[in-house]
Amino acid sequence: MSRQIRSIRGMHDILPEYTGAWQWLESRIRDTLSSYGYQEIRLPIVESTDLFARSIGEVTDIVSKEMYTFEDRNGDSLTLRPEGTAGCVRAGVEHGLLHNQQQRLWYMGPMFRHERPQKGRYRQFHQIGVEAFGMEGPDIDAELILMTARMWQSLGLRQVRLELNSLGSAEARAAYREHLVAYFQAYQDQLDEESRQRLHTNPLRILDSKNPDLRPLIQAAPSLLDHLDAASRTHFETLQAILTRAGVEFTINPRLVRGLDYYGRTVFEWITDALGAQGTVCAGGRYDGLVSQLGGRATPAAGFAMGVERLLSLLEDDGGLPRSAPPQAYLVLAGEETVTAGMALAEALRSAVPELRLLVNCGGGSIKAQLKRADRSGAAVALILGEAELAAGQVSVKPLRDPERPQVTVSMTDLSERLPELLGLSGHIDF
Repeated sequence: MSRQIRSIRGMHDILPEYTGAWQWLESRIRDTLSSYGYQEIRLPIVESTDLFARSIGEVTDIVSKEMYTFEDRNGDSLTLRPEGTAGCVRAGVEHGLLHNQQQRLWYMGPMFRHERPQKGRYRQFHQIGVEAFGMEGPDIDAELILMTARMWQSLGLRQVRLELNSLGSAEARAAYREHLVAYFQAYQDQLDEESRQRLHTNPLRILDSKNPDLRPLIQAAPSLLDHLDAASRTHFETLQAILTRAGVEFTINPRLVRGLDYYGRTVFEWITDALGAQGTVCAGGRYDGLVSQLGGRATPAAGFAMGVERLLSLLEDDGGLPRSAPPQAYLVLAGEETVTAGMALAEALRSAVPELRLLVNCGGGSIKAQLKRADRSGAAVALILGEAELAAGQVSVKPLRDPERPQVTVSMTDLSERLPELLGLSGHIDF
């Protein structure tokens, strides 16, 4: 026997039992995005490695350690996308969607990072990303946050809280960086190895350290909010006023940062305590410098991304998720003569009642075996077409979930009226 091939570690199959929950979540979020006027863009999974080296940065862990990068047959370096924003910006620049225009875009799909798998963090994971281009005021920042709050309402998600911060302008951030470096240098012997490395490459990321031993030191560090420029302060105050007026609660977290220079002003995260270390459910903010960094003309931009697996895990912990819907009816075909007529009957039923979920027995089997399959399918009723029923122009309808309801025999001419009633559906079936 040959060796069994298994899935790659950290890359999981989504089995039919669970795809219903995925479809339900995606549909709810898609409806919310559509109601705000956002349009879907579908992006390649593979991009030029240079796209991520230029956008995310070669010194980051994502580029230096986590990306799935390979050479194709032409010798070009390609990468499975680790995130979606860079590809969305690349597409916008390439197709002329951004300059002097406003765009509200969203995308959905798998991302890839080679890191240690754990709950809520996988090597192939799925994100829903939203990007807004051409609007520089706090109103679009507020819209993105209000839209996520509405998504949580639609999903029935309660275990999340909103944290906000402002990173200010590039000039204000540069001045703050000097204060921050000077502060941490005075306590360099207390920093862990990762933070000592970041001290000279990306000191703001020290504020984002998950090391609990550094928490007192980080809490006492200078606050970026004390170094904001006047325009950024006004922007941030207006954003807070919009959210407060709309009834969205939030906490100001001056330690909430992004490690890349093209981010500025608003940053936000929706956080939960229910998933352990992987507590960020949705993260977003402004990245006004990225479009020009990737070869386009300077364009204000803001967006967010949310992890689908984390959302599903959180929703399941919060009271369960819908599963894939079972068929409503299972058509039993007993006898060789019934197969031809039964397949035609099934198509007529599907045409007459488009919402009907009908599973037809294929592969033969006795009535007893077919009824067992019908029961395992989860169907509410079995429609039995045997040779006797076929000769009489009838179908037997056997309830499978309610033992108190009797089996009935319905003529094919009356089935158009009776089946929707038996299944709780509306519609008329004609043959």
